[in-house]
Amino acid sequence: MRHFYFSLFILSIFTLSAAAQTEVEVFRPGVTLDGVNYFLPKTSFRIVIVAEKTVTVPGEFAPYADRYLRLKDVPTVESTTWTMKTLSLIPIGVPDSTKAYNIKVKSKTSAPLVSLTDDGLLIGINTEVSPEPAPVLPAAVAAPKAVNGRNFMTHDILAAGSTAKMAQLTAEEIYDIRDSRNALIRGEADNTPKDGAQLKLMLDNLDQQLHALESLFKGQELTSTEVITLDYEPQITNPEGDNRQLLCRFSQRLGLVDTDDLSGEPLWLTVKAVGLLPQAVDDPAVAKKKAKLEQGVYVNMPQRAQVTISTATQTLLTTELPICQLGTTEVLSDALFNKKMETRVTLFQQTGSVKNLE
Repeated sequence: MRHFYFSLFILSIFTLSAAAQTEVEVFRPGVTLDGVNYFLPKTSFRIVIVAEKTVTVPGEFAPYADRYLRLKDVPTVESTTWTMKTLSLIPIGVPDSTKAYNIKVKSKTSAPLVSLTDDGLLIGINTEVSPEPAPVLPAAVAAPKAVNGRNFMTHDILAAGSTAKMAQLTAEEIYDIRDSRNALIRGEADNTPKDGAQLKLMLDNLDQQLHALESLFKGQELTSTEVITLDYEPQITNPEGDNRQLLCRFSQRLGLVDTDDLSGEPLWLTVKAVGLLPQAVDDPAVAKKKAKLEQGVYVNMPQRAQVTISTATQTLLTTELPICQLGTTEVLSDALFNKKMETRVTLFQQTGSVKNLE
């Protein structure tokens, strides 16, 4: 965040006396170099998708799964499956290049404090305002490490002369471990421990061996939780109707893909104004009064809208929030910022509208 002190002075064309006023004009690169430049925001969306990515890895002995363990339909090729779990939308304000203004620095006036974000959004006048922290995103969860079944093979298995023989001996080892485990549970094993904790430890070790060796036939599914973020600026082509646009595509094989990749299912974003702002009145008296305010501070007056994200068959998200592109730009009178009146103004960082005025 940056803070700037500025002083400004203009002569009133309506009186013979000097009056200290805040002079703000539309910023023109290379022309308005004698002041503090700032932007008003436009609304952008940060789409957050939480998805599960499952990688299926076939086992080394998959071709022998039915013969030795009577396992049907085990995977024989590696594959990846994506499943969308949640979808959320976070509105963010980004600088609007069409709403760049300059507050001129001049002498013999009050020196207000201007608070800007790092990217130049105006968030406060005559008061220190800290930029809002970035939204906290869900945490990704890495997939568990794949089990290496070979680490649990006996010497005889590793010394076998062919893959088929290794598979046969591995299956025999699996049956032996199952028998030992059942004997321990029933209390029929010669070395059944009397202590419950020791029995649990032995069963856990047998389960670990069993899982590792069975994975050589069954294969493994390694699932991770992935967090995908997509920044998207809505295109408002019809302020009074639906603004439907292709947001992205999501593929069960590839996850988030480009909008022109037909392997993914399209996700549509729709923005529709909720009610309408009052229409501007073509009144010469009002226009003359507003012209006198043109040296004030520009702020946004956003319009509330309903935002929907959907597929062809279901609605994934519906919410209401203010959209800058659907609203108007207004002016705070320069009389609020002269030497006689030190007005404190706080703006919403996402919308550039007035949050507090004292």
